[in-house]
Amino acid sequence: MNEIKDTEARVNITHAGKNGDLPDPVMFQSTDADIKAWVTEAVRTGGVPGIDAAPNADFSDFVVDRFTATEARPHNLLVVRPKTPFGFSSCEHCKECFYKALGLGCCVCPRKK
Repeated sequence: MNEIKDTEARVNITHAGKNGDLPDPVMFQSTDADIKAWVTEAVRTGGVPGIDAAPNADFSDFVVDRFTATEARPHNLLVVRPKTPFGFSSCEHCKECFYKALGLGCCVCPRKK
């Protein structure tokens, strides 16, 4: 991996149950839109070690978390991850349902009447 300057960050990506880092650092202050565009291109073309190429990858709904360098982690870190399903209304009958968001469907929701 390349050397990281104080103004740069490593980009860690979680996609389709796999995790990997962009091979090259990016500017820490880059916009979320730019980061998502770079990540999309890299994942679509198979440019992220640890993540299989996904030609239809879409990161538009993903979150970009920013972590500044610390003593324990001497480099800035950007984490691109899916939104968590918790706290979202996922089905008509349950305002706190996460079963559907987990892909289990409403039929397993204990609140369904």
